[in-house]
Amino acid sequence: MQRLYDFIRRHPTGVDTFWAVILFGFSGLQITAAAHDPKQASWGIHVLVALGMSTAVALRRKVPEKMLLLVIAMGLVQLALNVNPQIHDFAMLVIVYTVASAGERWASRVALIGGLCAAPLAHFRWMDTGGINTATEKVFFVIIMTVPFVLAWVLGDSMRTRKAYFAQLEERASRLEREREAQAKVAVAAERARIARELHDVVAHNVSVMVVQADGAAYVMDTSPEQAKTALETISMTGRQALAEMRRLLGVLRTGEHQEAGEYVPQPDVQQIEDLVETVRGAGLTVDFKIEGTPRPLPSGVELTAYRIVQEALTNTRKHGGPDAGASVRLVYFDDGLGLLVEDDGRGAAHEMYEDGGADGQGHGLIGMRERIGMVGGTLDAGPRPGGGFRISALLPLKPAH
Repeated sequence: MQRLYDFIRRHPTGVDTFWAVILFGFSGLQITAAAHDPKQASWGIHVLVALGMSTAVALRRKVPEKMLLLVIAMGLVQLALNVNPQIHDFAMLVIVYTVASAGERWASRVALIGGLCAAPLAHFRWMDTGGINTATEKVFFVIIMTVPFVLAWVLGDSMRTRKAYFAQLEERASRLEREREAQAKVAVAAERARIARELHDVVAHNVSVMVVQADGAAYVMDTSPEQAKTALETISMTGRQALAEMRRLLGVLRTGEHQEAGEYVPQPDVQQIEDLVETVRGAGLTVDFKIEGTPRPLPSGVELTAYRIVQEALTNTRKHGGPDAGASVRLVYFDDGLGLLVEDDGRGAAHEMYEDGGADGQGHGLIGMRERIGMVGGTLDAGPRPGGGFRISALLPLKPAH
């Protein structure tokens, strides 16, 4: 049964043609029975009208407007050549319904007007039939014969409204699906960017410290074993810190939530910047650290952003500042935000690493800084100092970005 239903849906014109053939066959029987009536038009005219009406049924869904005009033409032929209403006139009801449900608006209006006029015109053309004499009977008869046309049009117009409603629902569902896919892609891109920032901050900072300490340990291994031992201890401590942060990051990726206990460590905050500075000092970089204003708790996103900016800035100083570079870190608490200023007196970075945020792919650290600060609605200024070295200045507002 389902296969038959699917076949009918795939071949609507074929189904309509089948019913058109049935209609033409019954019309032929009726025409044959009335062939000897002298008051009727010739047999050929009857066949022509029946064929036209059947054709309209066969092609009603393919070209509904043209079939409406064909039915109107056949109706006028019936009126002009005295072809009495026959079973093939059922095509009028079919075409009125079809045009009202799927045709152009003008064709739907024409079909309604034609349906309202069909019964009165037929009655006045063949008013001597049926034994109807009084005016009341005639009016009642016309109304009764008009009702099927009105019902056909109303049913077709209701079907048009329903089709439009379902099409609107399908379009809305399709649009929502596209929006969900777009949001999913944006979310995936944002998550990839976040993971890239976290990995860069964790790996670049800690590995650079370990490399510097390993080089120093190898240099003084023979002449100063104590300094080498201290450097190795720093490498071990830094490696453990990096491992802990990597575990935290992997834990967040697995669960989608920050772990506050167990093997995962809390998110870095502003208070840990001083520990970060001490670690960098232990790696051989001279850092001057000052806090201005009254320290107070800040939103977690602002605290993490501030920590990562200082971490990345000091990492860049070690990478690009040269062996004798020194740095200074300033944290300024304002009423409505937190200011950061990290400067060094080294050689600075190459021009392409800070121009346009490292758009050529070499300045991933600055790109990460701009992304982090943009997420909290802050501003960043990075570039060379007038007297040499490099400067990073950031302002983080306390209110979240909208």
